[in-house]
Amino acid sequence: MDFEGLDEGLNDGWRQFISNGEGPITLNDNAYELCSEFIENGSEFFKVVSRYDDILSDVVQRPNYKAGDTLRLILPFLKACGVTDRSMLDFSRRNILIVPGARKTMRFVQEFMTPFIVATSYEHYITAVCDAIGFPMENVYCTALEMDSVKTDAHEAEILKNIAREIAGMSLPPIPEGARSLDDLSPQDQAVVGRLDEIFWEELTDLASYRFILDVNPVGGEEKASAVLDIRRRSGIGLEDTCYIGDSITDAQTFQLVREGDGLTVSFNGNEYALREAEFAIISDNTVVTSVLAEVFHKAGMEGVNNLADNWTMEGMKRSGAVNPYLLKEFERTFPNAMPVLARVAPDNIKALTRQSMALRRSIRGEAIGSLG
Repeated sequence: MDFEGLDEGLNDGWRQFISNGEGPITLNDNAYELCSEFIENGSEFFKVVSRYDDILSDVVQRPNYKAGDTLRLILPFLKACGVTDRSMLDFSRRNILIVPGARKTMRFVQEFMTPFIVATSYEHYITAVCDAIGFPMENVYCTALEMDSVKTDAHEAEILKNIAREIAGMSLPPIPEGARSLDDLSPQDQAVVGRLDEIFWEELTDLASYRFILDVNPVGGEEKASAVLDIRRRSGIGLEDTCYIGDSITDAQTFQLVREGDGLTVSFNGNEYALREAEFAIISDNTVVTSVLAEVFHKAGMEGVNNLADNWTMEGMKRSGAVNPYLLKEFERTFPNAMPVLARVAPDNIKALTRQSMALRRSIRGEAIGSLG
């Protein structure tokens, strides 16, 4: 298959496929894994910062802060532990875990739709992923970063390592359902958030590595939505002909944008934030379901997708006439016993879908990564 010149001929297709990276394509959480590898007790450190990110973006809605900004908050600490551009790229290449079927899916959709990846991940990781799946980097939006551009000394590194130890020892349990202000959190959690506010917005500000927090702009939240609008401009394809696949809090605003534009929004093994905003849910350990949905959307639009979801059986797929015989055989080989979940998200099933989706998410990505926002 020839991917050359893809950007020049973007408006040749009349529908487009846009996917998040981690979750729908890979099983990794690269930022979590970097912290676990390079920072002392880094997994606990990252969990606290990630939950803090959820609170700031979804509960407090702090001005000039968006979902996914975890990726800028952790950078001074990675720098203090000697992480470089080269070590990030090498680590990413060594540790890529592709979702079963994702290589085939990403190649398959390029045969009939204009494809893009919009990912919060650092460009080092996305570069490694695109190399692994044969995807053109010119059709990727991700978080630009130059780790080597900031110089720090041993004294600053020691300060940051001590703060990282303090953060790793904190505890932030799940956010209460329906929480919309800090007052909805327990007094203990409010105190932890207050201490994290002091660290990130007061104590670190004089350090050279604070430049990362000021300058790095993770592609999450509104930045993902902006990327989709830029894709619309580049491709000439409207939101109504856009399929967006996501799985996390960083996809919520993009789901809102595409859904309001009458496009297709799909949570792939998504968490509660994704399911809250997506119109359809896939719960599956293989992306062949994504391939089926993409082909049906390409051939029959939203009407075809709705019919597929309403008649989600092998016979229903065959009767639709929108799924090619090769893909039907691939689907039957992948799921010989039971159908994966494809469902329209509705008020009466969202809790059940969330339980199912989170259970599979944790099963295939690991408890720690699967529980992150």
